[in-house]
Amino acid sequence: MSAAAGSRERDSSGGPSFEDSRPNGKGLLVDQSSWSQDKPENLLPRQNKSKSEITDMVRSSTITVADKAHILSMQKFGLRDTIVKSHLIQKEEDYTYIQNFRFFVGTYNVNGQSPKECLQPWLSHGVQAPDVYCVGFQELDLSKEAFFFHDTPKEEEWFKAVSEGLYPGTKYAKVKLIRLVGIMLLLYVKQEHAEYISEVEAETVGTGIMGRMGNKGGVAIRFRFHNTSICVVNSHLAAHTEEYERRNQDYKDICSRMQFCQVDPSLPPLTINKHDVILWLGDLNYRIEELDVEKVKKLIEEKAFQTLYAYDQLRAQVAAKAVFEGFSEGELTFQPTYKYDTGSDDWDTSEKCRAPAWCDRVLWKGKNITQLSYQSHMALKTSDHKPVSSVFDIGVRVVNEELYRKTLEEIVRSLDKLENANIPSVSLSRREFCFQNVKFMQLQVESFTIQNGPVPCQFEFINKPDEESYCKRWLNANPSRGFLLPDSIIKIELELFVNKTTATKLNSGEDKIEDILVLHLDRGKDYFLSVSGNYMPSCFGSPIHTLCYMKEPILDLPLETIRHLTLMQLQTEDDGSHLEKPMDIPKELWMMVDYLYRNAIQQEDLFQQPGLRLEFEHIRDCLDTGTIDHLSASNHSVAEALLLFLESLPEPVICYRAYRSCLECSGNLTASNQVITTLPACHRNVFTYLMAFLQELLKNSARNHLDGNILASIFGSLLLRSPAGHQKLETAEKKKAQEFIHQFLCNSP
Repeated sequence: MSAAAGSRERDSSGGPSFEDSRPNGKGLLVDQSSWSQDKPENLLPRQNKSKSEITDMVRSSTITVADKAHILSMQKFGLRDTIVKSHLIQKEEDYTYIQNFRFFVGTYNVNGQSPKECLQPWLSHGVQAPDVYCVGFQELDLSKEAFFFHDTPKEEEWFKAVSEGLYPGTKYAKVKLIRLVGIMLLLYVKQEHAEYISEVEAETVGTGIMGRMGNKGGVAIRFRFHNTSICVVNSHLAAHTEEYERRNQDYKDICSRMQFCQVDPSLPPLTINKHDVILWLGDLNYRIEELDVEKVKKLIEEKAFQTLYAYDQLRAQVAAKAVFEGFSEGELTFQPTYKYDTGSDDWDTSEKCRAPAWCDRVLWKGKNITQLSYQSHMALKTSDHKPVSSVFDIGVRVVNEELYRKTLEEIVRSLDKLENANIPSVSLSRREFCFQNVKFMQLQVESFTIQNGPVPCQFEFINKPDEESYCKRWLNANPSRGFLLPDSIIKIELELFVNKTTATKLNSGEDKIEDILVLHLDRGKDYFLSVSGNYMPSCFGSPIHTLCYMKEPILDLPLETIRHLTLMQLQTEDDGSHLEKPMDIPKELWMMVDYLYRNAIQQEDLFQQPGLRLEFEHIRDCLDTGTIDHLSASNHSVAEALLLFLESLPEPVICYRAYRSCLECSGNLTASNQVITTLPACHRNVFTYLMAFLQELLKNSARNHLDGNILASIFGSLLLRSPAGHQKLETAEKKKAQEFIHQFLCNSP
């Protein structure tokens, strides 16, 4: 399962879809094929097409002349066109005006239920039909099938219920549907706005354990409406009252990992914050703390919502600038939306008796936004949550075509006077970068600035001869290309991050933290940047048989010893009489499993909730230095470290050569046992050890709520990896891998 595993995008059914039409999002339908010409008329909008024509058009992410999002470095543009577009961006206020449009934003955690009642009390309660609908759901389907295989009939059921619940008497068309397991987001607009919607992209981020599981995370849709870029995010953050730090981390992960592709794949992707307007909705799961359940209910009965709000975790975390910095939220004048007995307005009477909380929220960020309402909808009783809605008037930049033409002509005339053949030149603040003590999965960033001279120019990092990329895989320049106006400055960040794909060669010394970057100026010269540093070898990314020969912590060994053991062939262990007898299993694996056995055998949601990033770094350092006695981390963090350890093995526990045999004999325990006996001793020992540990977990399933299917799904993709690499596996192949592991969980190997 990838980080976005389980995502589904829908672009048809239930009326016209804006995926089927793609005019320019600013009402400017631009013919890209003419952009290479210098004539100003080639940058003018075409006549608006009829709605029927628009519905028949193919909508793709076209670039428009006033697109603020990195159009400046598009390769297909000539330098003159690029300069024209940059000036158009600077003068945008000269040819646009602000027009208000009404947005409905709604969120509903449906607790795995099917729709049982009309949604109009939630979706159509206002006096005016919204121009845009942003409707989000969480926990759409709680079944294991939806969790692991991502198909669910609930998607169609709730899509139909929403379509039927939109404002009566008004025609709407669906722009996009995006789903990640149970998190779904729907975007509709009034039919007459079709020609002004463009650049529709949708993405997902799973924040379940290892960023794999989509039971928690976020989905987002970004688009351009007239001349304003808008991003709508629906998220379901970590549960449980005490887990506010994990919720904070989920939010940060969604912000950092949610990236929308641009037309030119060499351009850096757009992030959530690179939009004029951001609307964030969902079950954020922040609770009310420091008050007992009865006190909370008493304050609700008295409608003392402001008193109660003082104890709201989200309020406290926003005030501490830990999350949602720069976002706004309306006043909470409605009672908490969680948790009710399903089918009623009664607070939770289950054994856990959850305290009421404002889990379901809507926040926003941007200019020209006025919130008109923020409320819950008690009439709906399908779920243990109540739906929430917020209605906004959002000021959108609309193009005045006559003023646009005049502005464009002025820019072109000015360029005609100023154009010359001067060669661009820049000055760099630094050309040498040294990254000290680089560690596995610990980001390091070094930055420098480019100061441009009097001539506008385009820059990019280019490949060196016979190389596929401008830099090594552990390095990234952000941005890697761009456009500089005269006398302007841009900051470039060099990001160094070692992961499972690059760690092994750095451990062995086959690769080093050394690279040369070539910064190229269009029509100018090249600048060379030197990158150096030292990597701290880690057990993460080291082969199993290598670790079995390492009696001491890896950081206590000479680099030459680490290099020799890492490069040692797997079969060497069988005839390596010159080597000391290896340990049965890697000591680092034993340390993590032993810790979990002693502390987490009854831990609820083990291997299903992510740990904390800083705790993982602490665990890694303890393993690499052998100071396991100093280990202080949550059970979830140690569990995730174990999974990352298995995922980063260059040769999986079940060796690649046995992969096909395992799939072929899944379901036949005798044959499967025979395959395991063919593994090298260290791999066979690790497999047997892990199965024994997982069986112990299953003996405590009444407390930890784990079952064989969950563990087989998680460990199946780690212990049994395809030799083809990280390409997406077919569902049938994935099921066979899980079945192979599952049979060992139910029987001793």
